[in-house]
Amino acid sequence: MFDESIDQMIILIVSSLVAMVSFMVVAIPYLNRSEKKERYQNVIEKKRKALFEQAKERVVYKGETETESVRQSLAFFFKIQKVFGALGEKVRDQMLQAGIRDPKAPFIYLIARGTIPVVLMILVAFVLSHGEKEMEPKQIMIIVLVIGAAGFFLPRIILKNHILKRQQEINLTFPDALDMMLICVQGGIGLEQTIQRVGDEISEHAQTLAEELGILSAEMGMLNDRRGALQDFARRVGSGSAKSFATAMIQAEQYGTSVSNAMRVIADELRDQRMAAAE
Repeated sequence: MFDESIDQMIILIVSSLVAMVSFMVVAIPYLNRSEKKERYQNVIEKKRKALFEQAKERVVYKGETETESVRQSLAFFFKIQKVFGALGEKVRDQMLQAGIRDPKAPFIYLIARGTIPVVLMILVAFVLSHGEKEMEPKQIMIIVLVIGAAGFFLPRIILKNHILKRQQEINLTFPDALDMMLICVQGGIGLEQTIQRVGDEISEHAQTLAEELGILSAEMGMLNDRRGALQDFARRVGSGSAKSFATAMIQAEQYGTSVSNAMRVIADELRDQRMAAAE
């Protein structure tokens, strides 16, 4: 009797585990898809709101701001320019290429790169000089300098790697997105609506590219400056595929050539590059 109850309990536990695992396998992809779609929509909504606030900002008297968010963004932007100059603008572009859109991020990053090595050097020097094993001052100095150099370059390496991974992800999915754009353009849909529609369509499986395309369509709609929006897109993404796309679209508009032909050529080139990289 006792053995039979144990067997029943084991069967119940195993059945519960199988049911739970089955639910996770079936449900998690849909939950992740929902989260990606929601994140994409939130990013685009924030960008549209920011562009709207900037448009209102041009109307009001110079120097006044109507919202706290715009005031903070402008303050940090000019603070970065004033303190760090061209380096601050370069870091700001790198942050955007890494997908970090907080206006405070470049300022925090540059301050961190200056303070982290100093803090690490002080801590290491204190630990080594007060450790049980006595070390010569020369040895301590070498170790401290190495740790300081590592603390200085580590944030830059991490940021560069993050940018590279993001650009590789965009380059991988861009040819397929261009094929979808080509179908829309050949169907008579305008470029802005095409970019927005493709961004919505790929938001579940190519979230990074979808976000950038959504921001591009928002800028094209709100700024009424297609050339500037495309240039911002190329600078914000920083990858070769984004630069090629922006250049081709600008030239097509400037010289009146076919947008669909330009998209087809770029898609073929990017697909060849993707195959070459895979080999």
